[in-house]
Amino acid sequence: MYETFSVAGRTALVTGATSGIGAMAAAALAEAGATVHIVARGAADCEETAAKLPGAVALPGDVSTLDGVEALAGHVTGPVHILVNNAGTVRENPLGSFTEADWDDVVDLNLKAPFFLTQRLLPALRAGASPHAPATVINVGSVGGLRVGPRQTYSYAASKAGLHQLTKSMARRLAGEHITVNAIAPGLFPSRMTPGDGEAVQAAVSASVPRGRIGRVGDIGGVVRFLASPAAGYITGTIIPVDGGMSL
Repeated sequence: MYETFSVAGRTALVTGATSGIGAMAAAALAEAGATVHIVARGAADCEETAAKLPGAVALPGDVSTLDGVEALAGHVTGPVHILVNNAGTVRENPLGSFTEADWDDVVDLNLKAPFFLTQRLLPALRAGASPHAPATVINVGSVGGLRVGPRQTYSYAASKAGLHQLTKSMARRLAGEHITVNAIAPGLFPSRMTPGDGEAVQAAVSASVPRGRIGRVGDIGGVVRFLASPAAGYITGTIIPVDGGMSL
């Protein structure tokens, strides 16, 4: 018997889990009783993050290359019930000086990695799936993939919009296997890719966020727990803005 909103006893893997949105998602799942694998490039950061969360496991890995994806997938044993594809990066340069590296580094990590990691983990996701409690993939997109913002982050915006569409495509193919695929599109949250609490940020928040503040841990935690639970078992292929109204 499955409790509707419970993730207790389920196994999760979160990429980019040592900071920002990834750390928020990992904490939300671990504190709700899931066994969370903490994935990031730095082994020490993974160990430090895992040590703070109940039942979490450090699993260092670099998903920016296909070799790294395959190495990570090779270390995953047993079923996976929840995959959070969060690892990402951003480059900002004027249109006239945007480089190939600015493009490739971002698209490889933000768009290519979620596809191939999900592909390589399909056997584990299938093993964790059931009609009453589907396995679930949660892709972390962005409000930048829903609207054009003021920053010149061309590859980031394209990669996140692509990830939103990829979410729908994969959801269509995997629904019959009891695997749901959804995306969240966060707005302004504290992270390494978002400036802090300075005057410029506060001005941007006041001008662009109807809720009048940046996102908080609970804003991510609530939607991630919901999508990872049986309560969301009939929801797939959706893009959920978690942005305080920025995309309106």
